[in-house]
Amino acid sequence: MLGVGDKFPEFSLNALVQKDAEVSSAFKVITDRDFQGQWKVFFFWPLDFTFVCPTEIAGFADIQADLAERNCQLLGCSVDSQYVHLAWAKANDHLSAVKFPMLSDLKRELSSALGIIDAKVGAAQRATFVVNPDGKICSVMVTDLSVGRNPQEVLRVLDALQSGGLCPCNWSKGQKTL
Repeated sequence: MLGVGDKFPEFSLNALVQKDAEVSSAFKVITDRDFQGQWKVFFFWPLDFTFVCPTEIAGFADIQADLAERNCQLLGCSVDSQYVHLAWAKANDHLSAVKFPMLSDLKRELSSALGIIDAKVGAAQRATFVVNPDGKICSVMVTDLSVGRNPQEVLRVLDALQSGGLCPCNWSKGQKTL
């Protein structure tokens, strides 16, 4: 698995970008060259139409504005197609607030390059990557497929990374660094 200090891989993936649009404008190709000069949070979930995943996606949607204030683009991804993303977004009330791109890694190219394909399931692990504007991975978190993440912790880690200081345990934005 790629880790802290590694360059985030190049990619070009179809994405759901507007769930309430006509099918012809609901999708867009997103690449690693998009969102230049910004921090990025990539979070991967195993599969659409599952149980833990929509709770996490809704949780990440809740912090999307906070991330934008920090010059950070949120990008979600699974190994399902953009069409499955669209069907799921329309069918699941948890996903009503989603306004970030939902990337489709149908060929598992990005997930494989990151080293996060779960050997038993064949889908992406529940992984989160914080990537700086230079494309360097600054934080990686992977949990068991049965355990959802805490988006507030991702936001806290981003704040710590952007602080430029040494951040002690449980540090939060506004506190002194070491």
